[in-house]
Amino acid sequence: MKNKTKIMAVGDIHGDSRLMKKLAEQAKKEHIDIVILAGDLTYAEKEFKDVIKPFTDLKKQVLLIPGNHESVATIDFLAQVYAPTKSIHGYSFVKDRLGIFGAGGADIGIHTIKDSEIYDLLKRGNESVKGLDKKIMVTHIHPRGTKSEFSGFKGSKAVRRAIEKFQPDIAICAHIHEAAGAEDKIGKTRVINVSRKGKIFEI
Repeated sequence: MKNKTKIMAVGDIHGDSRLMKKLAEQAKKEHIDIVILAGDLTYAEKEFKDVIKPFTDLKKQVLLIPGNHESVATIDFLAQVYAPTKSIHGYSFVKDRLGIFGAGGADIGIHTIKDSEIYDLLKRGNESVKGLDKKIMVTHIHPRGTKSEFSGFKGSKAVRRAIEKFQPDIAICAHIHEAAGAEDKIGKTRVINVSRKGKIFEI
């Protein structure tokens, strides 16, 4: 039987260092292999000093994407400073036969990315993992037509299109805080809005 990878996924931290320390303690206790940060790590590019460090101090592999509160440059900077953190914004990460790819941002907020660009970034990230046994897709904004829209904020058509086209096993999103824990099914894909509540799962 193949070993499974244990994932912790969370988003919308907005510089809350106390929450991150608490999550890092949980990651240590539960022997998490990979931590996925699904955007909005900062609050308008402020308060990000201790957002990633609690995990890298534990030698955890951290993968991240930008939200709509920080720029791609800020995410790249954090990835450089807090090794072995890696940005998967338009890129991918592979562990054994598991591929994780993503694209951050949203078409609203301080740092906007067009919906069409999100799709192109996801397509690029998927290219290097499409032959693997298992795939996780990570975005900040939720897909169109999912439970996260109860808030009144429409989801992304591009994210939905990417899920339908690339058929990841799991799609992680955030952005709508009140939708934390909401789950949907698009085809074979399990869609999870993690937001600040976070989610731990094995794949």
